[in-house]
Amino acid sequence: MELKKFDNRIWLSSPTMHGEEQAFVKEAFDTNWVTTIGKNLDELENGVCRYLGGDLHAAGLASGTSALHLAYKLAGVGEGDRVFCSDLTFDATVNPVSYEKGEQVFVDSDIESWNMSPVALRKAFEKYPDTKCVVVVNLYGMPAKLDEIIAICDEYGAVLVEDAAESFGASYKGRKTGTFGHYNVISFNGNKIITTSGGGMLISEDAASIDKAKFLATQAREPYPWYQHEELGYNYRLSNILAGIGRGQLLHLDEHRERKKEIYELYKEGLKNLPVKMNPVLDGAEPNYWLSCLIIDEDAMAPQDRSRFRPNYAGDKSGGTNSFAVREAGFLDEALSPIELRKKEKYKGVDFKDKLYLKEPGKSSPEEIRDVLAAYNVESRPIWKPMHLQPYFRGRDFITDKGSIRELGAGFTDVGSDIFDRGLCLPSDIKMKREEQEVVIEIIKSCFD
Repeated sequence: MELKKFDNRIWLSSPTMHGEEQAFVKEAFDTNWVTTIGKNLDELENGVCRYLGGDLHAAGLASGTSALHLAYKLAGVGEGDRVFCSDLTFDATVNPVSYEKGEQVFVDSDIESWNMSPVALRKAFEKYPDTKCVVVVNLYGMPAKLDEIIAICDEYGAVLVEDAAESFGASYKGRKTGTFGHYNVISFNGNKIITTSGGGMLISEDAASIDKAKFLATQAREPYPWYQHEELGYNYRLSNILAGIGRGQLLHLDEHRERKKEIYELYKEGLKNLPVKMNPVLDGAEPNYWLSCLIIDEDAMAPQDRSRFRPNYAGDKSGGTNSFAVREAGFLDEALSPIELRKKEKYKGVDFKDKLYLKEPGKSSPEEIRDVLAAYNVESRPIWKPMHLQPYFRGRDFITDKGSIRELGAGFTDVGSDIFDRGLCLPSDIKMKREEQEVVIEIIKSCFD
């Protein structure tokens, strides 16, 4: 097959509109309900609850992040309180813990799900048994081992927050994700399986908690004829206009999920002869397949430097992780990041993109594949960089199946870091034609020639 650059960009995951969205938005304009109350918002909240099943209540909010923030607040997270967090995730999962001055303790993934390891979670509770809140993520639409995680949380009396931002429409052992926690969050961001342009939702069986969330999300205004505020509130409610987009999108959620599954299965079949694996699906899980991802086999990895700066746990036995060690990949002549290298006179004008990896016959790396795909006008994306590798969270503890990495020290490769180093998110846009995806597959194959 002759490979040619696509005229139109192949997106990672972009919104797909159907027409009903415009009708609901027009209704909001026609009736002048264009603020944060109205029929669209009510119907979207009720529609999501009906879809998920059970006796649920929901608050439509401005973002998944705001929903997570309110979840932690309702869970009682306050200054100095620890929250066990999935490590392999987007930072929106964990940032709101800091809003409430809590402290994140990151929990490693397991290779079977790419999600929070129940073994590592138990290790975390053994070290910090008084922790009262856990947040688990269903990464890229693939459910975590939710039954095992719930059992551990129940054993220790901890509140579970399920971050189902990426997994709306997925199920685990016959139950929809977004229903397993005391508080559950979904996202309607523009790249999610359905969208409201921007928005999210907090879901719970606890009606009083959802009422409280709606109160806090509308600036905590007390029921007086004047503006009276007795506690801190937020401007977090979802617009009725945007909710109209969501009403239209919800009608097509299962259709989107089936198309995402087709994309995943075509990648799995098309790449089966390469030294790669797709992101895993647990027994009993029916993902929404939001993003299809690959991970390259260890022995097929060409040199790559995706994560130059890593926490120097071994050098800081005090319990902090404030110092960073440089991992030298051996093909950059100075132990500096590309950003720092650019500041040096001798490197001015150098394109450091090709310095992030080396080519090697028969092997490849996520950075090479990403670079080659981009040359053909195809979007891909690195796997989420684990939170314990993020400079902002360098002072937080990180628990693996073998215990705290503070005690394990240098030379230990955790599961999340390994997935990040060897993994790549592939274009999973439902508007991508089959023949276009087949070309994408051939481009990926060419990287291993």
